[in-house]
Amino acid sequence: MKIYKVGLPFIGMSSLMLLMSPLANAAEMSNMDHGSMDMSGMDMSDMDHSSMDMSGNMSDMDHSGMDMSGDMSDMDHSGMDMSGDMSDMDHSGMDMSGDMSDMDHSGMDMSGDMSDMDHSGMDMSGDMSGMDHSGMDMSGMDMSGMDHGSMDMSGMQGGEAPADARSPDYSNGVPYGRFGKPVMMGSLPLWGVSVDDLGYQFDDDQINYEFDTWYGTDSNRVTLRSEGSIQTKDDKEIDSLTSLSYWKPLSIFWNGEAGVAYDTENDKSAVMAGIAGTAPYFIETDARAYLYTDGQVRLDLGAEYEWRLDQHWVVIPEVELTAFSKDDTDNHITKGFNEFGADVRLTYEMLSRQLAPYVGISYETALGNARDLRRQEDEAVDSSSVTAGVKFWF
Repeated sequence: MKIYKVGLPFIGMSSLMLLMSPLANAAEMSNMDHGSMDMSGMDMSDMDHSSMDMSGNMSDMDHSGMDMSGDMSDMDHSGMDMSGDMSDMDHSGMDMSGDMSDMDHSGMDMSGDMSDMDHSGMDMSGDMSGMDHSGMDMSGMDMSGMDHGSMDMSGMQGGEAPADARSPDYSNGVPYGRFGKPVMMGSLPLWGVSVDDLGYQFDDDQINYEFDTWYGTDSNRVTLRSEGSIQTKDDKEIDSLTSLSYWKPLSIFWNGEAGVAYDTENDKSAVMAGIAGTAPYFIETDARAYLYTDGQVRLDLGAEYEWRLDQHWVVIPEVELTAFSKDDTDNHITKGFNEFGADVRLTYEMLSRQLAPYVGISYETALGNARDLRRQEDEAVDSSSVTAGVKFWF
């Protein structure tokens, strides 16, 4: 048996040559020119790049004229390692208009430096709808300096929706049917009638009434209001105060009124202004001032409260106060407070609370100098009566 001895210099030289071979290949790739590389006719559909190592320095590679318009639909890049330095790669003229719909990039590692890559002229108009990038690692990529200014992505979905994509009323072409287009109830003009009192006073033999009707919206209305009494014996005299006014909300609980009025008791017209609403503790309050043509000013104040006993039975106490600015003996009027009235009614609401018959007691008395004036003309100063009637609205 023969034993061969190899010297240490020979082993060192061999190892050095083996190490220099891949370094030389990597250095050669850094200056590769792909500017005129034509891959348009190549069929790369079955190419496997899963173990391709591109970790070397490719910073100076030029892909500006590279034509990749061929069929790359089945290329597998799942294990491709591109962690090297590609910061200066130029893809400005690279044509990728081929079919890449089935390319698999799921395991592609692109953690390298691509901050200076130029994609300004890159043509990506091909079909990439089926490309799989689900496992692509781009966590370490520095793309802060990449230029995509001229990148053509015309084949990708996006852009502005067409003008007729959605109808202005959001109906999307669906008809409204027999009920028509829906609108907010607050913007519709409506109307209503409210008869707050229509009753008979047995002791005074007269019918008292008070009603108002309106037309408009929740913000603006025209209101017709009237209150008074009709005598049922002797000359059957009618005393009434009727006003036509414009109604508008002033706040959450208060509404304002302004208009014209006519008083049959003194046969004069007047300008009217008033306020009506809900005071604390749900007390319905109203105050109206009338300026007559002769300069007389009348002030009517009223307050009403609904004391609900249950769902149908309601007790309603009400008070009224009348005052004038000057004397008018011809119409039995004195300066100051002239009359005070009060009544209490027990009502029973039925028919969805739109109809409520009632029974009650009413009381009236003269105040101040008006008491003396009535005594001089042999008129009653105080009066009370049992009353019955009905109130309703629709």
